[in-house]
Amino acid sequence: MLIFVYAQYHMTQFSDQVAIITGAASGIGNAIARQLAAAGVRLALIDKQPGRLDGEDPSSDRVTWLLGDITAEATVEAMVNQVADRYGRIDILVNSAGITGKTNIQSHQVESDDLHNVFNVNFFGSFLMAKYVLPQMLKRGYGRVLHIASIAGKEGNAGMLAYSASKAAVIGMTKVQGKEYAETGITVNCLAPAVIRTALVDGMPDEQVRYMTDKIPMKRCGTLQEAANLAMYIVSPENSFTTGFAFDLSGGRATY
Repeated sequence: MLIFVYAQYHMTQFSDQVAIITGAASGIGNAIARQLAAAGVRLALIDKQPGRLDGEDPSSDRVTWLLGDITAEATVEAMVNQVADRYGRIDILVNSAGITGKTNIQSHQVESDDLHNVFNVNFFGSFLMAKYVLPQMLKRGYGRVLHIASIAGKEGNAGMLAYSASKAAVIGMTKVQGKEYAETGITVNCLAPAVIRTALVDGMPDEQVRYMTDKIPMKRCGTLQEAANLAMYIVSPENSFTTGFAFDLSGGRATY
């Protein structure tokens, strides 16, 4: 009974809302999409590869998949306009698309092309999505933006210069945007997880994963469910007085 009431509460809380989520085909983006779908949110899900949500009804208009490159400005503008034209509003933006680039290497071994590629996806892609979604939110005087950053952006992970620096840039952008839109009804926050068990992490060298996990006092990876649970609060109407903030999800690793 309590579970039913809780679910009904979330359905009411997010009633008629529309969310755009990047990197939605897998990992944290997919987990957040599933939670929002269960709460009744209409979704526009962006990725470079096809995806699917558990229990998704192909005949429903509540979920739209868009294949596109978030580092291409014209593509981002077109996708955002397509969502706004279809649904008439955009209430939530979750920037979850991200890559690690080459890891387990020292800074002098970093290749410039790899550094640029990581920044293009992790920072520039998030910037472009926000650039075109924020005007849609300003029209209605309401919005929730969530950038997925990383604890690496706060503390730096040895062997991960490109990733750590790009996520630090995401945190910096979050703080700027939180201040800029603080009086508009729009909150802009980021989530800074430690190691969350995803396909992205599974593709990293074992030594790099051990290095990161050993820094976590709980001595384990976080789960996708834990990430999605916190994200649900951040993008909810309840989160009305916190903006420009990096929410930690680090098993005790975060020191500031």
